[in-house]
Amino acid sequence: MTGIHPIDILVVLLYLVAIIYIGRRAKHSTKSEEGYFLAGRKLGKLYQIFLNFGNATEPQGAVTTASFVYTRGASGAWYSFQTIFMNPYYWFMNVWFRRVRLTTMGDLFEDRFNSRTLALFYAAFQVCVAVLLIGFGTFTAYTITASLVLKEESAWTASEAAAVTGYRELRQLEDLDRAGTLTAEQRPRMDELRDQRARGEIKGYISVLDPAWIRWSFYIAFMAVVAAYMALGGMTAAAINEALQGILIIIFSVMLIPTGLIAIGGWDQLSVKVPENMFNLFGASGGVQFTPLVILAITIPSLVQMNALSPNMNIMGSAKNEMAARMGVVGLYGKRLMIILWTFAGLIAIAIFSGENRLTSPDTAWGMLSERLLGPGLIGLMLAGVIAAVMSNLAAKSMAIASLFVKNFCRLIWPEMTEARGVNIARWTIVAVMAVGLAAATTMRSMETIVGYVITVNVPFGAAILTMFFWRRLTVQAVWVALLLSIALNIVIPLGSEYVPAIRRAEALVQMTTDTEGKPVPVYFDQVVRIRRDDPDSPMEGKGRFNMECFILGKVGFDVASWSPNDRLAGRYLWDGIFPFVVLILVGLVTRNKDQARVDFFYGKMKTPVGDTPELEAAAIAETHRNPRRFDHTKLLGANSSWEFTKWDKVDTVGFLACCAVSGAIIALFAGLLKLASL
Repeated sequence: MTGIHPIDILVVLLYLVAIIYIGRRAKHSTKSEEGYFLAGRKLGKLYQIFLNFGNATEPQGAVTTASFVYTRGASGAWYSFQTIFMNPYYWFMNVWFRRVRLTTMGDLFEDRFNSRTLALFYAAFQVCVAVLLIGFGTFTAYTITASLVLKEESAWTASEAAAVTGYRELRQLEDLDRAGTLTAEQRPRMDELRDQRARGEIKGYISVLDPAWIRWSFYIAFMAVVAAYMALGGMTAAAINEALQGILIIIFSVMLIPTGLIAIGGWDQLSVKVPENMFNLFGASGGVQFTPLVILAITIPSLVQMNALSPNMNIMGSAKNEMAARMGVVGLYGKRLMIILWTFAGLIAIAIFSGENRLTSPDTAWGMLSERLLGPGLIGLMLAGVIAAVMSNLAAKSMAIASLFVKNFCRLIWPEMTEARGVNIARWTIVAVMAVGLAAATTMRSMETIVGYVITVNVPFGAAILTMFFWRRLTVQAVWVALLLSIALNIVIPLGSEYVPAIRRAEALVQMTTDTEGKPVPVYFDQVVRIRRDDPDSPMEGKGRFNMECFILGKVGFDVASWSPNDRLAGRYLWDGIFPFVVLILVGLVTRNKDQARVDFFYGKMKTPVGDTPELEAAAIAETHRNPRRFDHTKLLGANSSWEFTKWDKVDTVGFLACCAVSGAIIALFAGLLKLASL
């Protein structure tokens, strides 16, 4: 066992004790549901900055960015960095979720459509999404920790040695294949090893945490701490902890850069030890190149789905006023700067782990850098930072799910339930969701696949909510049709197809093509493997996600099999981002809203600024009740338009332009640093 020192364990334990203490101290402010779920709507600008920073800066971002950069170069950062284009949008979005004056995201559907069933469906769906995200965060924390506690080679079992030997042999054969020196006799062996890799039977390293009982112990201890401080202190505890966790996140993001540069001999050695094409922000080696088209395709569903994230109401709704909510954008810019640091960590990993020292598993890049570069105490600080980032991210999600369960499920059954009972149910809901997320974490294996799910899973609801904010003609029937169709075509069928033999073994669906390096890649499935693993002549079958989007595009006339991996990726994300809007508008045009008074008040409320005091707030809402269309003169397309876009005021305009300028400056900084490093 290497990498963990008693000092490191002490650092982590001190952090865990501190956050549980904070949760207990915050318990006194959680007696009401508004106090528990929304911190009494009293959080100012600084807390909003930290809440947004912590919720956005998940550790899987650091790990996956470093992994993608290690594999593809700087362009691999676009999986996370494409969010830089969204920050100006947040300047407005944060205000919308404060102005609706609701407790949960599910309340939106009841408030706008008077549909408790739709609110309940949203709540149930988000519980499933939360399980995925909580499991992903915990899996990331485990992956980093596991890469820091490697098992000595002399202690490997025979099966463990065979797994690593097979992985190393595959990498050698693929090197020969890229160099054009692979012999005909070696190719069947390479195909056999690729099949084993797709099945997860060979791996690049052996960790002390690999045994199932140790992995489960890690997950249980980790989840227990998060559940403890969130169940005790609610949103107030989350906000206070974000301040501590934000500092730790910055520390763990920064600390690998100076130590890594020292290890490779200085800044100027980056250009010597890292291939020049790896500094290119718009393309690199590998199956997927992040061209402007791919970046745009990823950005569209990312922008849409963030409107439906379950923590939105808890975070923005907890702001004491609109400006406090808007200032959350500052925290989001903090994450964009962290992505630059994570990218350079990936480049440093390329410089250190190349040639014979090349990592057999890119997902371990962050952990292996930590193990190589950091000494006792610093590794503990790194782990505390990773744990802090996971916990801050999971805290907001678990709180959102608890509020959804209480407000949109329990109160549907027990409308007279006391607020004290609601808070107690919320506490137990957090514990339950963490437990299910724990089970999900044990099933996860590939970070890149999960990142793809995260980008698109909330798009159907995001499209419905975004259209709800701006289009008066949207109806509950349109939302139901768009949700059911999109969830079926973009989520259920893609994820369920590998369990249907007629689909996964269909000859037309297990087609293979090649990427930019000549490697064979599937057209429709994540992986294509032999049905009988020991038979070279065995028919093939698909594994992983089925690309239903490209399958549909193929049926309407596109030759997706001839597309590059870039084009198929872009086609998938563009379909996911655009299809729900098409359905929403088409069905909305042929159906009608039944309760026009409810619709009028919803849009009147969305245009009513939040009062700076409870008295001013109550007076403003009362006036909107009396005259819900009193702000129609501010509509951009005219008072009678069904589109609710409003004219910008000075705060809107100055803030948006400032956000655009900062986004542009950060992109320029990123490109400039990469250019400087490549010289």
